[in-house]
Order: sequence, then structure tokens, then C-alpha cells
Amino acid sequence: MRIMAIDYGDARIGLAVSDLTGMICGEAWTMNEWNVERAVQRITEEAKLRDVETLVLGLPKNMDGTEGVRAEKSRAIAKMLKDASGLPVVLWDERRSSIEAHAILHAQGKREKQHRKTVDAVAASLILEGYLGSL
Repeated sequence: MRIMAIDYGDARIGLAVSDLTGMICGEAWTMNEWNVERAVQRITEEAKLRDVETLVLGLPKNMDGTEGVRAEKSRAIAKMLKDASGLPVVLWDERRSSIEAHAILHAQGKREKQHRKTVDAVAASLILEGYLGSL
């Protein structure tokens, strides 16, 4: 059972897919897309290519647990993904995922300028890891 985690951003989208057993992250990458409809279509295509059965979309909450405009947008995107793919979409609290992703890249000796290329993929991997750990 493959699961895909999504770290949705306005310009870049991090994607991570589990291995066949649904135990660990099998691959992660970043997609550049500014148009929401095209992004949903591309994510749906990537999920079909990899036989994904569940989508996990990061839900950006404020540090106090409240939800703002970004969370509302994620909920709307979750509905679009569900309608387009026919797959269940789980919203997952992604607080601190980007901060942790930057820390991981920094610990690997990557300079801040280099982070932009991969930070969203690392954040998606962290979302996936958190979700898989909860199962």
C-alpha cells in the first residue's frame, strides 16, 4: 500500500511516496507549479503512476494549534485532490516540518541558497514519516 505525502506551497510542492509496504519513504521530489488546478492534476497523475492508495496533505496550523488562511487553502486543495483522484485525503498537522527540513539540510552542510531546491521534498518526507509512524 503506497501513501503519498504532499507539502503544498504556492510555487513549489514537495512530494514523498512510501515504499510498497507503507513502512518507509521510498522517494521524494519537488514539483514546481503555480496554478492550483494544474498542480492537483499533476499530483493526481503522479499518484496514479505510483499506485498510491492514500494522499496525506500537510495542514499548516499556527503554533498555538489554530488554523488560518493557509489551512483553509489546504482544506480546499484536499477536496480538489479527493475529487480529481478518487483517493482518500488525510490532512496532517505539518507544524514545524519546514523548520525541521531546513535543519536537516543545514546539518548536511547545505547552504541556505541550496535549500530551496530540496526543502519541500524533505518536508514532505517528514509529513510522510509522521503519518506512517501513527499507523
